[in-house]
Amino acid sequence: MEEKYNTRNSYFILYDRALVWLTLGLFSVGLIMVISTSIPISQKIYHNPLFFIKREIFYFFLIFLLSFIFLRTPIIFWEKNSNIILIISIVLLVLVLLIGHSIHGSFRWINIGFLHIQPSEICKISSFCYLASYLSRKSNEVRNNFWGFFKPMSVIITQSMLLLAEPDLGTVVVLFFTTISVLFLSGAKIGQFFIIITVSILTIILLILLEPYRIKRVLSFWNPWEDPFGNGYQLTQSLIALGRGNFLGQGLGNSIQKLDYLPDAHSDFIFSIIGEELGYIGSFLILLIIFTISFRAMYIGQKALEKKQVFSGFLACSIGIWLSFQTSINVGSVTGILPTKGLTLPFISYGGSSLIINSIAIFFLLRIDFETRLKTSQAFPRGPK
Repeated sequence: MEEKYNTRNSYFILYDRALVWLTLGLFSVGLIMVISTSIPISQKIYHNPLFFIKREIFYFFLIFLLSFIFLRTPIIFWEKNSNIILIISIVLLVLVLLIGHSIHGSFRWINIGFLHIQPSEICKISSFCYLASYLSRKSNEVRNNFWGFFKPMSVIITQSMLLLAEPDLGTVVVLFFTTISVLFLSGAKIGQFFIIITVSILTIILLILLEPYRIKRVLSFWNPWEDPFGNGYQLTQSLIALGRGNFLGQGLGNSIQKLDYLPDAHSDFIFSIIGEELGYIGSFLILLIIFTISFRAMYIGQKALEKKQVFSGFLACSIGIWLSFQTSINVGSVTGILPTKGLTLPFISYGGSSLIINSIAIFFLLRIDFETRLKTSQAFPRGPK
């Protein structure tokens, strides 16, 4: 990114420095925590304590290479090709059901050599690109016509049916909440939301009742100590980890729960180990950074909308809502406030697909902010250097 002079001969920064440093800070914390949490499980499964660490470093190297592409690609490119990207993500959701690799009974990954692709993660960013593109073209129709409101919802419903076949209810909840929130921001009528929200709640209740394992999750979430070595095992171990952390934590690397007591300690339940090792202070600071990034995304979206960059504005808002809501669900799950959903903690949990897609979302935000600032700087004549 470059800097230009404005009319007062002061530097006009054309990128969001705060967003860059906050993201780099989260990447650093995520790498440190993956190193801390993954060594025991790596040794047990692969007889190589550095197995997950090597993969994580590879993902960061891949992200670094992708940054040269995404930061230099104009946002208009993604707007024009949003439908193609959406179709690709739907095809991947179908393929994962046909040739996907099963882990814990869920078909969520497509293995291509060293890479494990998770289509549900790609589905998030592609859906929000499509939604932003649709609103940039049909915002009046969304506000004044129920079918204009329902069209993007029908796409989300189609994707949700494929996601539920994996099954992946957590991603479905994130998609629905983010989509409804962005449609609300676009000015859709309250009555339209009432219909969709009512149907969604009834559908979620029905989906829970139809699957015995989901009923068990809900019951164990209400009282995990009733069956601490069965359905409530993961949550009770998570609560023990958080309880051991107290205010200042046990110290980095000193977790006991990661020693084969807490399942998925390096991925979905990494926040429990953060609480155990870094305590309340460390947990609070990490969440503060994530939610600051989310609010920064909303601010970038607001600025873009003020400049009549509708696609960019709604895409940035979608990213902000998505990251904050997914973080809330993850933390709610590991603390027993919500049932377990199998969603990663953005930028922190181990997982290549999640880490790469979250990074692409940040690249989008930086590019949107860059184009907004560039448009602002071009509104003023430049002074002499």
